[in-house]
Amino acid sequence: MTEHHTHASHPAIIKRLKRANGHLASIVEMIEQGRTCLDIAQQLQAVEKAVQQAKKTLIQDHLDHCLEDLVGPLPRGQRHSMEEFREITRYL
Repeated sequence: MTEHHTHASHPAIIKRLKRANGHLASIVEMIEQGRTCLDIAQQLQAVEKAVQQAKKTLIQDHLDHCLEDLVGPLPRGQRHSMEEFREITRYL
């Protein structure tokens, strides 16, 4: 069994994902109702962005807490590499 842990960002991530889940259900209804493809595509884009933002928040939080806890405090000369790693994850 995996270790249970939470971070301060988890409630916000859960809220965002629940909202995206509800939004996705409404998109299914839109398709069933025969709404226009443009309307549906716009709504799908909104859900995709919400999920993507949740993922980015989770990864950044992991880097800020879990990874840093694992490797411990880094000397000033090595902090640049960690900061660069954090920065590049923004493009996920």
